[in-house]
Amino acid sequence: MLSVPLSLDGLKKIIEPIVMGGVRILPIVEGGKGVAVTTGVTAGNFAKAGAVGTFSGVNAQYIDDNGVYHPIQYHTHTRKARHEELIEYSIKGAISQAKRAFDISGGLGRIHVNVLWEMGGAQRVLEGLLEKTKGLIHGVTCGAGMPYRLGEIASKYKVHYYPIVSSMRAFRALWKRSYNKFSDFLGGVVYECPWRAGGHNGLSNAEDPNIPGDTYTRIKEIRAFLNEVGLQETPIIIAGGIWHIKDHEHFLNNEDIGKVAFQFGTRPIYTQEYPVPMAWKERLFELKEGDIYLNKFSPTGFYSSAVNNNFIQDLRGRSERQIAFSEEKTEEFCEEYGFGPRKRATFISKGGLEKIEKFESSGYTIAMKTPDDTMVFVTPESSAEILKDQQDCMGCLSACSFSNWATEEYSINEHYTTGRKADPRSFCIQKTLQNAISTPDIENNLMFCGSQGFNFAKDPWYQGGKFMPTIAQLVERIQYGY
Repeated sequence: MLSVPLSLDGLKKIIEPIVMGGVRILPIVEGGKGVAVTTGVTAGNFAKAGAVGTFSGVNAQYIDDNGVYHPIQYHTHTRKARHEELIEYSIKGAISQAKRAFDISGGLGRIHVNVLWEMGGAQRVLEGLLEKTKGLIHGVTCGAGMPYRLGEIASKYKVHYYPIVSSMRAFRALWKRSYNKFSDFLGGVVYECPWRAGGHNGLSNAEDPNIPGDTYTRIKEIRAFLNEVGLQETPIIIAGGIWHIKDHEHFLNNEDIGKVAFQFGTRPIYTQEYPVPMAWKERLFELKEGDIYLNKFSPTGFYSSAVNNNFIQDLRGRSERQIAFSEEKTEEFCEEYGFGPRKRATFISKGGLEKIEKFESSGYTIAMKTPDDTMVFVTPESSAEILKDQQDCMGCLSACSFSNWATEEYSINEHYTTGRKADPRSFCIQKTLQNAISTPDIENNLMFCGSQGFNFAKDPWYQGGKFMPTIAQLVERIQYGY
């Protein structure tokens, strides 16, 4: 990282406003973080500073007209019924956050909503929100899947849309299938580096999670395709791995790259307006390079990037305490193991009993079957928590590997299920993300973070955590490249 000045005196701004979404704004975008981390307050303050604010439309918290938060209360007892309650609440919550954002912005900047396409009921939530917020929301950012209908929905409500992609091939597929019909409202394309961004990432099966691709090359490919289809003025929003724009000046005024903006997801968390516990903010200054773990434990099936805390280490431990099994005795699976309270005959490979004895002697005495004909060994307390979380499923995803829930379009039958066993190697993402923002226990909950999170401790501007800027101060500093 470059030498970082504490004062901006005597420096010149290195970025200028660009036209995006039909207006001139600063090419600085707040990265949308789901489940109440980016809110109407954070988005409104980014927009007030002349940038793009992004609040989360993923199960947004409902705040009434008096500023009082009302958590969701489930009154039904089936997953399908709770799913319907969650959709109704999510629409109501997102509307309240949009109003807060617009009021704070004072009509400046742009207000975007971020939606995960693989969220349960994503299309219904998005349409329900846009129907009731005309003039308040200027754009929709959407990733975590292939949102083919995004252009159609955005155009219907006359707002711009910003698909999140991790490669030119992904955007080309979206363009050819759908977006070419709705190009008037394509506000920009978000390139989110799947190796460096926080949260869920779009790594394909052909890409190695341990070998990062070159961001410049991949963005150049996207620009070449945009030029090919007549979208020379459509900006590319660079996301994932951005800390100081000074480190990325080669993207500016570059004919091969074209018009760009920069998205900041991790860095704004340490601002006065962000509604995360101080324990989370303080933990940022303990991060070292390599502490962010790219993993595939998410129930969405996507890779995700998070702090390698106790929560992630427990998930890693579950997968490491894993034994393949067969219901029938074979030449390979020749040792009998008594599974469950009834000690049902299950067969494992030679040497497996010795491994199980080691697991059990360390307290991991409960075996839980996975969809892949393996068993993982956990403590009795962990087993009870896993089973309860699976039973409490409220259908927050379109398809969930942890609970085996699936919405109607993904379900194999009328029971709203993926048709596979629930997977104890994963977790309830709704529960842990809610816990991460509502409790100080960030060691035992999911803490999404981008790869550059270790820079909090290295950047002298923050004075080791003694100085916490406002969003306005952060936006001002970013314009100078720092």
